[in-house]
Amino acid sequence: MSNETPFKERALAALENVIDPELGIDIVNLGLIYNVELDEDSNCVVTMTLTIAGCPLTDYLNDAITEELQGFDEVKEVKINLVWEPAWSIEKMSREARMELGIH
Repeated sequence: MSNETPFKERALAALENVIDPELGIDIVNLGLIYNVELDEDSNCVVTMTLTIAGCPLTDYLNDAITEELQGFDEVKEVKINLVWEPAWSIEKMSREARMELGIH
């Protein structure tokens, strides 16, 4: 994707490379990513949630997200804003992710 593509769109595409190892589906299609934006200091702020509090994959996901997004020239630092509201639910998953997991 060219740099003419909006940052958020490019960042979300990159985050589709971060796969939840337990479910085998990327975190974007799982509905875990609520927002991605560059702040005024060129920090990439990722607002996200997890499927459950105390998720054992938190560090893995943080590292994988940071690795994907630090590859952008305009990103100085990646900051992850973990939120619990709105709570994650199956309805946040993309149609493709639900089909892949056999959830209709």
